[in-house]
Formats: sequence, structure tokens, C-alpha cells
Amino acid sequence: MDDAEVSVLIVGAGPVGLTAGILLARLGIDYRIVERRPGPQRAPAAHVVNARTFEILRQAGVDMEPIRAASVAPADGGFVYWVTRFGGEVLGRLPFERQGDDVLALTPTPLRNLSQHRFEPLLLEALGAAGATAPCYAHRWEGAEQDESGVTSRITSLETGRAHAVWSRYLLAADGAGSPVRKWLGIPVHGPDRLQSFVMIHFSADMRRAVHECPGVLYWVCDPDCGGIFVAHDIDREWVYMHAWDPDREAASSYDAARCEALVRRALVHQDQALAIRTISTWTMTCQVAEHYRAGRVFLVGDSAHRFPPTGGLGLNTGVQDVHNLAWKLAAVEAASAAPALLDTYERERQPVARYNADQSLRNAVRMLEVPSALGFNEDPAVARNHFAAALADPEARRAVSAAIADQAEHFDMLGLQMGYTYETGSADDGADPPAPANPVREFVPTSRPGARLPHGWLERDGRRLSTLDLVGLDRFTLFAGPDGRAWIDAARRVAPAIRCEQLGVDVGDPDGWWSSVAGMADDGALLVRPDQHIAFRARRAVADPTAALRGAIAQIGG
Repeated sequence: MDDAEVSVLIVGAGPVGLTAGILLARLGIDYRIVERRPGPQRAPAAHVVNARTFEILRQAGVDMEPIRAASVAPADGGFVYWVTRFGGEVLGRLPFERQGDDVLALTPTPLRNLSQHRFEPLLLEALGAAGATAPCYAHRWEGAEQDESGVTSRITSLETGRAHAVWSRYLLAADGAGSPVRKWLGIPVHGPDRLQSFVMIHFSADMRRAVHECPGVLYWVCDPDCGGIFVAHDIDREWVYMHAWDPDREAASSYDAARCEALVRRALVHQDQALAIRTISTWTMTCQVAEHYRAGRVFLVGDSAHRFPPTGGLGLNTGVQDVHNLAWKLAAVEAASAAPALLDTYERERQPVARYNADQSLRNAVRMLEVPSALGFNEDPAVARNHFAAALADPEARRAVSAAIADQAEHFDMLGLQMGYTYETGSADDGADPPAPANPVREFVPTSRPGARLPHGWLERDGRRLSTLDLVGLDRFTLFAGPDGRAWIDAARRVAPAIRCEQLGVDVGDPDGWWSSVAGMADDGALLVRPDQHIAFRARRAVADPTAALRGAIAQIGG
């Protein structure tokens, strides 16, 4: 790596930083990624990639077939279990999100379990396919100075010790929960910084015999003698065991390979299981959101901006949404097609989403305590063992345990939260009330209301089926007009020739009646959609002056 000048410097090459690079490359923005790790993630970490993240990657031109192939099949990853010990009695189970074909009516890319150490290499391949610059691994961001024109960062090669300077017009801090960039800026975070600590024991094993007829992705071991959580990254090959750890009482170094293997085996019914410890690490569950997402030309994205409990798998996915929101705005400002003030909308739009996701993740984590409580959890191990045995022997107590497990259903069914977030400040409000589902976390109600993600539907072009989302380009606004909405097309071309126009029934077929039945539009109405697939403006029907309406909407949005 040499001294350089680029439009954007990305600090961090996790899934969020790599996705930012893919998006910027597709938008024609030159960038550089620096990452202190020597290469991509090697051990399992995040494993839930939700539908919205896949939609974003699909829009960015990422080949989705390798991603599908690397993901855990729904048959293996479709449930979570509460068990006495792993391979023992099942106390209860719940479906893990919606992964079946039925959800294809709402999204073209259903949620899958895809471990981060398998996901990152696929994103690197996508960077290459986009003709983008590969990350500079083993390079540490040391600090920076910024002025009105840009940011000058100091970068050190961890292999040679050589220092480099990178000047960039903007800097994206995708450098994780401990974000050196955020600390340099002095931006505080708010929320609990230590909810619980764990030892993560990563091991190789074929556990197919133990799961038998109960394949799944998560297994809560409820026996108080060996309580913990098994995470199946690949039932036949790769697992993680989460063991609660108190850093005030024990040193992390005390968890060597021998001790960790003994902990895993103690939680198994079949203790002769062949396994090999691969990596051991510790981590602390927190729930924090940064006070600000921007300082001058520096933007916080991903875990540098927000840290959630893993109960919901929202961290990685929220970070990908962050860069999806920001990338097109950076490109528009760089191209002088939007005023710099457009960048101010990043924090206004994304921070409320992070706060909502943080609150829900924390609620999930607290609610999980209902199950051990129903089983008689006690700080005294002997008392806990007696309570556990008594609960298993008592039909009424068992019913209470089943009820506590059933109460966790929202934790594992959050399509409404994952897909239903809106940008109220980044759209031309038409006064319509938003959908009001009984449970907005679980229930996703597609809507064409401004601020919402464009509802997915299956259209046809030249005999090929495609999603409505596939028609939205990363680099420009898209106008959808109804079969009788030609006046909107003409108006868009007068207002901004770069707007992409799609007329239902003319440019694309609508065999399922998506325009009227899902989007709720009249044949002479129109939708203007932002590059991040969120609706900027809606006219359900024709208006007297569509040119003025579109011009006013674009001016209000800042695009």
C-alpha cells in the first residue's frame, strides 16, 4: 500500500465495510478499504443474514447463487430448540424465522443462516466481480486529521511497520464495536455496556447423530450443571458452544483447549462424540447506540454506530442497511446532483432504526430469562439442580416451561422489523396513515406509503420473471407509472432526464396485479423510488401538474 488520494476511505473489511465497497464500486466511486486483520474472518461470528440484506446485495449485482449454496438449507436451519442436554430430551422448539417459499410473496431473497467466515469471502469475490480494489489487510488505521476538504488518515502496515497517509474526501468507520475512529472523534455511545460475557468455543464435529430428528440452528442447554448454547454453523462439520463467563472472577486465559473441550462434552448426552477445538475467544453482550453518526466528513456505520445483543441477529443486517442508505447519497453529492445537506439525512434516517432494533434485541434477551426461571434457576448450583429435576417431574411445571418457550416466538419471527423500517424524513409525506399491524415486529405489511421500502412483487419482461426491486438502480431515482400514467413518464423526463422510468403494462408486465393489489395504486398513479429502494413520492392518481409535483418532491428529498 502506498500513500493515496481517494474519494472514500473505508476502515474495516467486515461484511459492512465490504458491502460499502461493493456499493461504491457499482456507483463509480473510488475508495480504499483498510483492515487490521490479516485476512477475512476465520472463525464463526454473526450467522443470520436476513432478507433485506440479501435484497441489497442483489441490487448491487452480487451473484446470489454462491450465497445460496453457502447458506444453511432451511431443512437444517429452520428451528431452535430447548433441550436438557445436547442430544437429550427436547423441552420445546420454535421455527427460526420464515425461510420457506411462502415468503417469496414478500421478498425475492428469504433469510438464511450464513456464517460470517463464509460470507466475507463471497463478498470479496463480489468486490472482484465489480472491478473493485481489494482490501488492504494487515493495515491499521492510527488516526486522522480532517478539514473542510477531506480527511488525512495515518495507516500502518502491520507486516512492515511502514506508515502511510491516505487522503479521502470522506471516511466510513466500519471498524467494529470498539471503533478507534469513533473514539478518535469522541462520540459517546449510550446504553448498557455489559449485559453478560461469554466464552465462545469453536469446534469441529459431525453432530448429525446427536441432532437426529431435530436439526436446527440453536440449542439452549437447560441442565443447570452445563447450561450453554450450541450454534450449528454446519451440523456435519462446524459448531460453536457459548458458555457464560464472569470476567470479574476468572481470567480468559483459564479457558484453554482442554477446559473448553471438557465444557462441551459435559453438555452432550453422547460424551464420546469426536470433536476438535479450533478457536476460543471471549465477548461481552452490550446494547449501545452512538450519540451521533457523523462528524464532518466521517460517518459511523455498522457496529461502530450500534451494538446489539445477538438475540435477533440484527447487528450485521442493520449495518448493511446503513451503507445502503449512505452510498447513493455520497455518490449524488460527489456528482453534484444533490446538495451536501443530503448527507445530513443519514443520521436522521438510520439512528432511529438502530434504536428500535437495539430495544427489540434487548427485550428478546430479557425475555429469554423466562425459560430458566420456569425451570427454577437459582444462583446456588445445588438448589438449581433440585429445582430442575422437580420441574421435569411436575406436569404443571412442564406446562409453565412450554409456555415460557412459546413466549419467545417473537424473537425468532421478526419479518416486520427486518423489512418494515421507514424513512419518515427522507420522503414527501402524502398524509396517509402507516399500516398498523397488531404486532409490527412479526407482521410485515407491504405498503407504498412514502418512506417505506418498495413492496416486492413479481413482474415480467421479455418472458423473464423479476422483482419490482430489480428495477430500481443504485445510481438514480426510478419512476413507476401505472398503465394509464404516461403523463408521469413525460413529466419525469422534463424534470430529470436521468430518472429511470418503468410503466406497468407497457415496459413490464404485471401478471399478478401487483400495482393495484399490493402497491394500492390507480392506473394513472405513480411512485418515485430512491436508489435505496425506499419510496420518495407517491401519487395514487393523476394530478393536474405532474411536472410540478415531481419537481417539488425531488427538491424536498434533496435528490
